[in-house]
Amino acid sequence: MSKKTTQKSKSKVTPRATGGSRPRLKTKKEPNPMKKSPINHHCPVCGYADLAEPPRNATGGASLEICPSCGFQFGVDDDDKGITHDQHRERWIAEGMPWRSKGRPTPKNWIPQTQLANLALKVTLGRVKGRPPKLSFNF
Repeated sequence: MSKKTTQKSKSKVTPRATGGSRPRLKTKKEPNPMKKSPINHHCPVCGYADLAEPPRNATGGASLEICPSCGFQFGVDDDDKGITHDQHRERWIAEGMPWRSKGRPTPKNWIPQTQLANLALKVTLGRVKGRPPKLSFNF
């Protein structure tokens, strides 16, 4: 017995062969507060890294922005009410580090402990003169 074999030609369909490619769907991504953006302004109280403006401008004036993470309002809480960054941070930590913004939902990947650790590291490296030390972490 003999079997007849037929070979079909396989042609690849490419986007150009069909007259173009499908447009890509644009998806809206939620900003990651732990990720550094090109211009990022950090809250000096809790370390939140996505403030719209720096807390203080070059001449020392306050932004009046409210940090969505810890709720500190620059220029009001410090200048008008006399609350220091350390005092507000201690109060915020004692209350369990809640997300303070009512208008902005808590980001999915928001971790206040990491935020505070990054703030501590930034402050420490800011005090080092010259080249920052090499850091190694063993977990």
